[in-house]
Parts: sequence; structure tokens; C-alpha cells
Amino acid sequence: MNNLFDIKDNVTVITGGTGVLGRCIAEYLALNGAKVIILGRKEEVGKEIANKIVAKGGQCEFMKTDVMNAEVVEQNCKDILAKYGRVDTLLNAAGGNMAGAVISPDQTFFDLKVDEFQKVLNLNLTGTVIPTQIFLKPMVEQKKGVIINFSSMAAFRPMTRVCGYAAAKAGISNFTEYMATECAKKFGEGIRVNAIAPGFFITEQNRALLTNPDGSYTQRGNDVIRQTPFGRMGDPEELCGTIHYLMSDAAKFVTGTVAVVDGGFNSFAM
Repeated sequence: MNNLFDIKDNVTVITGGTGVLGRCIAEYLALNGAKVIILGRKEEVGKEIANKIVAKGGQCEFMKTDVMNAEVVEQNCKDILAKYGRVDTLLNAAGGNMAGAVISPDQTFFDLKVDEFQKVLNLNLTGTVIPTQIFLKPMVEQKKGVIINFSSMAAFRPMTRVCGYAAAKAGISNFTEYMATECAKKFGEGIRVNAIAPGFFITEQNRALLTNPDGSYTQRGNDVIRQTPFGRMGDPEELCGTIHYLMSDAAKFVTGTVAVVDGGFNSFAM
């Protein structure tokens, strides 16, 4: 039997690949044989990440994109197909938050800025839908492909503060399940759509919310630790194994699932 976890030469596209989690995943996959294309807005950062991965022996390159602009993403797809001839895996890791879509403890719902709430929905949810629609096309033509979306703990339970982000991530979980059925029914079992729901990992986006300048946890950070049976934050590399599994033939009969990697956070009740 072939190695079910073999991802050698798997052409893998990662949106939002310049973030803390995205770059770690990109390096892991490239060093395990995948041909990785990082898509992001930060060109200088993206090229530096790709060059470091190549220096370690992996295959990786960066392409500038805007996940909210279908024409730009379409051109990315054309460029990738021209060079690699196929797209095997799409990781929709692009996302983010905005201050106006957050309700702090000293605010109420009436302080929510609806325009920023909408932007957060667009970036996270529509910014997943657009790449999915575009990169799904070559997968349908080759009758095989894997899409992995990025959900969140905030999708399972409505956490305080992150009003817009939580709504968007809940939408991503629902969209994942919808697309799994849509693709299987209309394009065959070769197209699989799943999601990963990370627990709490320190990123540039949440660092100030979870940690103090001296590295100690804020009240919010301590709340997370109390809710996490493992008693710590996650390390970015701890997401890699689950993603490796979902994109490989080891998960050939797995679609429409949201895989939780959270140190027990979501299962803890009291």
C-alpha cells in the first residue's frame, strides 16, 4: 500500500500565508515535499518567508494577492497553473479583525461600528469564498482537490468582545459543510472540503490582547488558560499534523468536518 500521508509534489496554495500560523504551515508542508505557493498582501515579508523555506530545501514561492479582489486571485490562479499545471490543495488562512468590530468590556453593543463589522465579515468569510470559487475550478477539471478553511473557537461559542470575527468564523464553518456536500454531489468524491479550528495561539493579531509587554498573560490570556485543559497556548507547529492529514489520502473519506486543535478548550465545561 502506498504511504497514505505522502504529499510529495502536492501543489499547495496558502492564502494569508505571511501570518504566524501560515508561515509555519508553509514551511512544514514544503519540507515534507509539497510545492507551496504563499499568497498574501505583504510582498517583502512573503518573499523573505519563501526564500528562507527554499534555503532549507523546500519548494516555495510568494505571490502578491488580495483575497477580496476576484480579478487578482484569478490571475494568481492562472500564474500557478501556467507554472505547475494543477492545484491540489487550497488553504484559506487569510483573515483578521478590526477594532470597530470588537466590543470591549467598557462598551456595549451600541458601540459596534457596523461598517467595520462588515469589513471583518468580508475579509474572513468572503475572503474565503472568493479563493474557493476560483481555485475550485482546476480541481473540478482534474477531478481531485482539497480545500481546507480556517475556522476558530469563536465559531463554536460566541466569545465576548469579538463580535464580527466570531460571526465570520461561524459562517466559515457553515460554508465548509455546505461546500463539502455541494462538491461531492456535483463534482464527485475527489473534491473534499474541510476546516481546521485552532484553539489559542499567540499571533501578531492577538498578542496584545492575550499578553502584556513583559510576556505575562493579560486577564483575557489567563481566562483562556483556565479554559484550556492542557493549561497553555498552542504552538503553531501543532497545527501542521492535522492539516497534513486532511490534505493527504489518509483523509480520503473525510469531508465536511471541522477539525479542532485546541488543547481541550472546546470540550471543557467547568
